[in-house]
Amino acid sequence: MNRLALVSFALLALSVAAVADAGAQTPVPTRTPTIDQSLEMHHVASPRISPDGKHVVYEQTRTDWDANAFETDLWLADTATGESHRLTAMANSSNNAAWSPDGRWIAFLSNRPGPLPSSPKEKNQLYVMPLDGGEAQQLTKMEDGVEGFEWSPDSKRIAIAATGPEPKAMKDRKDYFGEYHVFHADYEMAHLWLLELPKTDAAGRTAAPAEPKLLTQGETFSVGYFRFSPDGSRIAFSAQRDPDLISGFSADIYTVAVADGAVKKLVETAGPDVNPHWSPDGSQIAYVTSNGSKFFFYADQRIAVVDSNGGTPRVLTQGFDEDADLLDWGPDGIYFSALQKMASSLFVLNPKTEAVRKIEMPGSEIAMQFSLSKDFRHVAYQGAGANQFPEIYASELASNLAAAAPVKLTHAGEQLSGFDTAKREVVQWKSGDGAMIEGVLYKPADFSPSKKYPLLVVIHGGPTGIDMPMINPDRYYPMERFVAKGALILRPNYRGSAGYGEKFRSLNVRNLGVGDYADVISGVDYLIAQGFVDKDRVGSMGWSEGGYISAFITTSSDRFKAVSVGAGISDWMTYYANTDITPFTPQYLKATPWDDPEIYRKTSPISYIAKAKTPTLIQHGGSDRRVPVANSFELRQALEDHGVPVKMVVYDGFGHPINKPKQQRAVMEENEYWFDHYIWGDPLPTALTPVVKPAKP
Repeated sequence: MNRLALVSFALLALSVAAVADAGAQTPVPTRTPTIDQSLEMHHVASPRISPDGKHVVYEQTRTDWDANAFETDLWLADTATGESHRLTAMANSSNNAAWSPDGRWIAFLSNRPGPLPSSPKEKNQLYVMPLDGGEAQQLTKMEDGVEGFEWSPDSKRIAIAATGPEPKAMKDRKDYFGEYHVFHADYEMAHLWLLELPKTDAAGRTAAPAEPKLLTQGETFSVGYFRFSPDGSRIAFSAQRDPDLISGFSADIYTVAVADGAVKKLVETAGPDVNPHWSPDGSQIAYVTSNGSKFFFYADQRIAVVDSNGGTPRVLTQGFDEDADLLDWGPDGIYFSALQKMASSLFVLNPKTEAVRKIEMPGSEIAMQFSLSKDFRHVAYQGAGANQFPEIYASELASNLAAAAPVKLTHAGEQLSGFDTAKREVVQWKSGDGAMIEGVLYKPADFSPSKKYPLLVVIHGGPTGIDMPMINPDRYYPMERFVAKGALILRPNYRGSAGYGEKFRSLNVRNLGVGDYADVISGVDYLIAQGFVDKDRVGSMGWSEGGYISAFITTSSDRFKAVSVGAGISDWMTYYANTDITPFTPQYLKATPWDDPEIYRKTSPISYIAKAKTPTLIQHGGSDRRVPVANSFELRQALEDHGVPVKMVVYDGFGHPINKPKQQRAVMEENEYWFDHYIWGDPLPTALTPVVKPAKP
């Protein structure tokens, strides 16, 4: 029930320019990353600790310019020494690692070219490799790939979620009528399959994998999350009526008997119920629920429990005012992670008393992606603090659940050692209606309160996204380069942002854009009042919901010198009729456009187009289904009709994110040129110009 939320380092010569020749450009200090250098910086994420707590496997990204792809490799770290090495071959991506309960094997998904016959290209298949070394063995050749998997407690079987082969009736239809798609009808349901792990002979060789056995079937539901019971006899899973994104509200909790495939529904409420986890004795199942809330897009996600044979569910986190991300159920209680403002932490819930305890991770105010060992006395996680790069850590948990001094397993932050980076700090201000808003302010290292700085507002998506004061490589917007040129950057956690509780997330209900815009403007006013912002050089940019708020700024204010709208909504009626997530607007606006056209008019930037004066850059994926590109065409045409300077760039073939490095390079360079021109007065080139690099020897 994830909310709508919209995303190897090569040390290049520091004198290389990140932008093409465009005349006299504002110089950027040489200790600032170029756009290419930012795009080449790797992330580390998704740690998975071994059952005995001695090793951690994690993901590390890699930028492959030749393949025009961001790839992911698996790395293995020793928690005692901190030493690590790459585990998987550099062929496409490998991810979603999971240890066998006996600690001997690591299973993972990969879209690498596989050796099995009829292995589809670019589809995730299941692989397994021994901890003590050896080649990974491909276990599946599913036609549409594997969506997820789970080890059985005895480490002898793996359950997978996948769709089956294309039905003969569909193949016959394509042969006779050609390719076409019936909307809300041509579904391929995901089901559970059971796979026996291949036997190993005395020499360590493994036999060919057996064909997976279908465990659930039919056209009445599509499987999502799933977990084996402690004794391996049953699997608890969530499933919805079909795999369509808009059917998430129908997700309920089921169990299936491994022996005979008998399915039983345990939980059926009005909103989504997902992510089941068994109690250690197998008598209960914990899961995440909207607790029947009709407006679950912004309501708290809570943890509930139900008897594993069915019964009346009991909600346990009614008093915890944030989304609870359920992780596991151990002898000390139910573990979950959650945001609290700009902090992220691990918590344990007592299922009897409903008491919640926070487990501090020393040195990591922002700790997430937790993984616990079999005895729940070791934990791995991604951690960071203000002005720190996220790293992978491991720590022991004492009997009182206090975390010991963590062992740092990665050193991704060393990528920044040759660069100066902006200093991030948390700021707070009061919006027009009295709501307290927080944001992250980026300042240059030599910041002086007596100087006047340009201000650029970079707005996150969601709306239930959040910005934090940690360091991540720039994507979409070259923020470090803007700061190096002398700008301040404000990243506001406007109303609706995660981490501040359900009431705060509800503040933009029937108030989208209007309240969000007020939060941004009041933040700009607050910083101007501090005396160090040049009020005549202010700009705004953002993607998705951030693009929508930027479009609202374009059509509602003459205080900004330039705006960049990335995949933003301009007209909620256009959005509603074309998006792949149609429940979004009725959740937030409490109506369809046919029932209440006025609320759609009030919250649509296009309604205020007569006021538009601000030069606007529009960027959008040509195949975006989340925020259909029609929104950008509508805004562009309206701005042109009103004589407002506008440039629109469509990235053909891309959906909502622009997720390939070459096109991200183009997105960043377009934004750098746009704001260099309107904020710093540099010439505006008519088009991007490729930098010709020397041929490889």
